[in-house]
Amino acid sequence: MYLKKKTAVIASMLWLVLLASCSAPGKESNGTADYFVTDTTTVQTGGAKMVPITTRKGVFHVWTKRIGNNPNIKVMLLSGGPGFPHDYLEVFESYFPGQGIEFYYYDEMGNGNSDKPGDSSRYNVASAVEELELVRQALHLDKENFYLFGHSWGGLLAMEYAAKYQRHLKAIIVSNMVASGQEFNRYIQQVLVKEIPKVEMDTINAISARNDYGNPKYMELVMKNFYAQHICRMPLEQWPEPLNRALGKLNAPYYMALQGPSELGIIGSLRNWDISTRLKDITIPALFIGAKYDEMDPEHIKWMSQQVQHGQFLYCANGSHLSMYDQQSFYMNGVIHFIKEVNNTP
Repeated sequence: MYLKKKTAVIASMLWLVLLASCSAPGKESNGTADYFVTDTTTVQTGGAKMVPITTRKGVFHVWTKRIGNNPNIKVMLLSGGPGFPHDYLEVFESYFPGQGIEFYYYDEMGNGNSDKPGDSSRYNVASAVEELELVRQALHLDKENFYLFGHSWGGLLAMEYAAKYQRHLKAIIVSNMVASGQEFNRYIQQVLVKEIPKVEMDTINAISARNDYGNPKYMELVMKNFYAQHICRMPLEQWPEPLNRALGKLNAPYYMALQGPSELGIIGSLRNWDISTRLKDITIPALFIGAKYDEMDPEHIKWMSQQVQHGQFLYCANGSHLSMYDQQSFYMNGVIHFIKEVNNTP
């Protein structure tokens, strides 16, 4: 009987100690306890947050979503286009959480889950950079933990943001993006277009000359001869669902204003964009990713990695513009290695 009573007392004491430690996690000495505590005074949204952006037409909101918990590594994902939502970047959910990497989706204003004010005056690089800075502030990201990943147009935005606001960044990853509109057009027109069979290219050119980009024949030929070769090297019927979903949500006016109606060359405002001479001013660690079959010259992207002060280059020998799908393991492991390398460097 005595042993039973003594055991019960000890068990009760242990339970009280455990209860006390659970009720006051902020008092732990590891310094990160508060980060993982759920604020029970507010309604939880699974990491989603609408960030207010003030424009000349009023206040609108852009959608963000956090996945994971790591106070030391916070990666924001910038999607391509311009005008594509975050959807096709959902592939990162299959890799980052297992590596303990916290990351954020972000739909620019007008895209995806964000408000759509229809304000065409914001269709420019400067507005996109300033919007991103407001989002950074709202999410409390800083130079101690903020990694910026950008794919295609997102890579352009990452470089432009770093050129102005790198004081808030720990590192950037520029995936499948060149340094100027002129370089983009050069490679496509002087190299890739010549790989398309002449008869089919003549048809594409004839349709383009009529400005008939909505013609089903045009899209059929471009998908077969360009997208399936240089955008995602997988049979079209096997393209991943998140990619197809993103394609169906394109903010067409945004894309048309900056890119133009054709993937076979920029005729929108980005044709005059150029960051080549400003790359040397980027001093934070930077990873540049290129691919053999990309619509953008991998040798030029390698050159870009040599212009910044602390650049690295990841070459996907079997990949295309969407190497996160058609050379997936190599691509994702390269991105993860870079992030962890930077994080572990004093």
